[in-house]
Amino acid sequence: MKVALRLEDKKAIVAQVAQVANNALSAAAAHYRGLTVTEMNELRSKAREAKVYLRVIRNTLARRAFENTDFACMSEVLTGPLLLAFSLESPGAAARLFRDFAKEHEKLEVRALSLEGKLLGADQLKAVASLPTKEEALAMLLSVMKAPISKFVRTLVEPQSKLVRTIAAVRESKEKAA
Repeated sequence: MKVALRLEDKKAIVAQVAQVANNALSAAAAHYRGLTVTEMNELRSKAREAKVYLRVIRNTLARRAFENTDFACMSEVLTGPLLLAFSLESPGAAARLFRDFAKEHEKLEVRALSLEGKLLGADQLKAVASLPTKEEALAMLLSVMKAPISKFVRTLVEPQSKLVRTIAAVRESKEKAA
């Protein structure tokens, strides 16, 4: 049974989703038909933990909300009952959420992804889901920046280490000879 929305309600929904879309780093759309209420609640709970905004919205309202955002490219794939997920902190968060949830619940079918204004197919889910989080990216950057310094320190210490090993070897050979 469908509930008719008043015009004010529709405008409020469009404004809310448009605001989230303007602040989001990426978006994903998935068919959710066949999921139970318990499974949807579980998905919503995991989305809150991952800082992902989830919304079931009518496709016409979603199209209006996506106008003038990076996700306008998704308008063509908005067909059927869709669950929209917006990554608010990490570009791969929504894709990771759908990928992990779909492993246990095969009724969730990812339809499309959008990243930086580009529409990606469902086949790109693993690639987008493997994008590092902000903390992981900073750790990778730090390790790359630290590598030359570490190598330089090892190079500076190597002659002294070699000298100590040589003296130890000479001492051992004299102890054996004695």
